This record gives sequence, C-alpha cells and structure tokens, in this order.
Amino acid sequence: MPNLTLGAATIAVLVIAVAAWMALSRRRQAKRTASLQHLLDLADRLEVDLKTCRSGLQQAHAVMSLNPDLPAASEQDAQNAIDAGLRALLQQRLWIRDRSSRASERELDEAALSMTAARNRLQPLLQALTQAQRDLNSAMREHIRREPEA
Repeated sequence: MPNLTLGAATIAVLVIAVAAWMALSRRRQAKRTASLQHLLDLADRLEVDLKTCRSGLQQAHAVMSLNPDLPAASEQDAQNAIDAGLRALLQQRLWIRDRSSRASERELDEAALSMTAARNRLQPLLQALTQAQRDLNSAMREHIRREPEA
C-alpha cells in the first residue's frame, strides 16, 4: 500500500507541475501576443501620423506657392524628413515580420518604446502644422478679401 500511495502522490505532483508549466506558458504566450499586437498598432498609428504630416505639408506648400509674398519654405527638406520617417517605419515593420517570432519580450518592449517616442516627438509637430495651416488659410482668405480693393 505505501508504494501505491507514494506513486499516486508522485503522479499528482507531476500533474500539478505540468499544469502549472502549461498555465505559465499560456500566460507568457498571451503576453507576447499582446506585446506584438501593441507593436503593430503603434506602427499603424505612426504611419497615419507621418502620412497626415505629409498631407499637411503638401497642402501648406500648395497654398504658399500661390502667394509670392510668402517666404519660400524648403518643401524638399520637409518631404525628405517625412520620407525618412516612413523608411524607418518600413524597417521596423520588416523587423517585426522577420524577427518578432524570435525576439525576446525585452526586444519587443524596446521596439514599442522606440515607436512611442517617435510618435511623441511627432505630435507637437503635427499640432504646429495644423495651427500653421489654420493661420495660412486665414491669411490667404484675408489676402483674397483685400485683393479686389487694390
């Protein structure tokens, strides 16, 4: 009888250990899946921000090109900066595609922090661009109103 009880206890301990390992493994996989989804969401948001910035710059330059009195801004420099941001984002997306399955949780977190930092740096620029667009539109409306009188 003692051998039977010892055997049953050993099996019970093994079953508990396997169940605990499976639960931990599932938790780790769920966290990894959530981290990867968060990283992909950040990449999508950063891409939208960059494209919004590009669109705003194109609109601003189109309006400014209509008024020779406004100072010429470096449209090409601005476009190059946006293009560089989109290329960097593409590199991040390729890293996600090619390496995320082997990346550590720390590497995934670092990539997410990098994208969050890029978005945080871009937000004030987007706000300034939006305000500049409003100001430019207002100035152009004012210029058009005054033009017939001249």
